[in-house]
Amino acid sequence: MKVVILAGGLGTRLSEETTVRPKPMVEIGGRPMLWHIMHLYARHGLTEFVLALGYKAEMVREYFLRYHHTTRDLTVRLVDGSASAHGADVEDWTIHLIDTGLNTQTGGRLKRLAKWIGNEPFCLTYGDGVSDVDISKLIAFHKSHGKLATVTAVRPAARFGGIELDGDAVRAFAEKEQTSEGWINGGFFVLDPKVLEYVEADDTIWERTPLERLAAMDQLRAFRHEGFWWPMDTLRDVKLLEHHWASGKAPWKTW
Repeated sequence: MKVVILAGGLGTRLSEETTVRPKPMVEIGGRPMLWHIMHLYARHGLTEFVLALGYKAEMVREYFLRYHHTTRDLTVRLVDGSASAHGADVEDWTIHLIDTGLNTQTGGRLKRLAKWIGNEPFCLTYGDGVSDVDISKLIAFHKSHGKLATVTAVRPAARFGGIELDGDAVRAFAEKEQTSEGWINGGFFVLDPKVLEYVEADDTIWERTPLERLAAMDQLRAFRHEGFWWPMDTLRDVKLLEHHWASGKAPWKTW
């Protein structure tokens, strides 16, 4: 099963980093966010990736083109420019790097990848968040219900502490915990290629008309994930994820 990763947005909320690099290339522990996400899928045997590029696409291409040499020790012969790499083998992945346009919306990017996706079910996620979601269970769940689409539903951690009031009196105070309010779209989709029929043009936003129509037609199911999930939307998020990685106990590192 192929894995499509949306990696072409501008990432304006993380402008401290994204003025110089695309958001999925922001590093956590010295590796791009993309690398972390791809490892999550590879842990479950999914090693063919289709990256929907856009903003600063050349940086993503350059990273993977140079990956074999930049992640290992090298011996270089100056007389002819040849190089030999040493050390552990690199990941056995196949990566399709596809430019889907600078201003294309999420649905439009997906539509542009139709020929790369083919006729088999595929995974889709965003290139700016990590989780410890069990991809194998997610795929099994999708196959079990027979609908066109599955979205991973998550309950994100609250960004602020909560207080319970009785008039002016504070009856309870709760520091930041997993929110008790509803479920949200956590990415990590499994989709039938027929969902592309619900995307009309480059300006189609995947999270609006296509998903709304699929839900209205009873073709969308939710895989509930109660574990770790964190989007990289702000510099604060980057620092938090860096802290997790530096601790040696990053919740999303399941490989």
